[in-house]
Amino acid sequence: MSTLRCVVDAKNKLGEVPVWDVAEQALYWVDIENNLLQRLDQAGKVTRWTMPERICSFALREQGGLVVALASTLAFFDPETGHIERLPPPDHDMKRNRLNDGKCDRRGRFWVGSMDDQLRERTGGLFRLDPDGSLHQMEEGIGISNSLAWSPDDKIFYFADTMQRKIFAYDFDIETGNISNRRVFTDMADQPGNPDGSTIDVEGYLWNAQWDGWRLVRYAPDGSVERIIETPIEKPASCIFGGPDLRTLYVTSAIWDLTPERLKAQPLAGALFAVEVDVPGLPEPRYAG
Repeated sequence: MSTLRCVVDAKNKLGEVPVWDVAEQALYWVDIENNLLQRLDQAGKVTRWTMPERICSFALREQGGLVVALASTLAFFDPETGHIERLPPPDHDMKRNRLNDGKCDRRGRFWVGSMDDQLRERTGGLFRLDPDGSLHQMEEGIGISNSLAWSPDDKIFYFADTMQRKIFAYDFDIETGNISNRRVFTDMADQPGNPDGSTIDVEGYLWNAQWDGWRLVRYAPDGSVERIIETPIEKPASCIFGGPDLRTLYVTSAIWDLTPERLKAQPLAGALFAVEVDVPGLPEPRYAG
């Protein structure tokens, strides 16, 4: 049985959305609640940038820097200079909502979901930022947006509403960026935990970090559970493939609302973990704008 090892005892309150940079051979990830962008390089050095507000997700850009989903809006960020160029917010209900999970498809479009910041209502949506800067709303009525991933053949898009405890699958048109035919990929009503961040491997199996579930799950393309990797922390939050051969699965985690008693039982909560797997992942696309 594969076991997780601690890579960085980061003590993140809400460690999320890891992204592996193939060119740099470095891992980026965020601590949403502490406004941190973090980078782990090949030498094991961790660099941190404090953002002006919560940073909820991001993607690397082809022309350098990052496109980031701050809590209130999208922006471009240059780690070299610290410059932030804010873009119009995709969600017009930002007094109630904040942005959350986001990733790029393989045509360089950045997808980002929003969520009710009070974790009560399904007021969030799903949005697509095209390379030309145009914004498109793709879904509505979402509680907590999570789990964005695309099948290796670009025919299926995966997206979770953590509040509904379901991961959905959609038909995906890579040329137009359109999604259709939403159906339930997996319903976690009879499973422990809640669906959080996901990634895909070369065989088209979806890996999902399960918040409050103490586990990672690898789902087959038909939605069945292929394997479970137990974690030493209650709140694994997201995962991504990295390393020279993309066979290292990095896993972020959170301290969030753990009581002192629960935290004592899992002292590595909030750490960055890794586990070696037999099937590699795919390189993360960059935003083309």
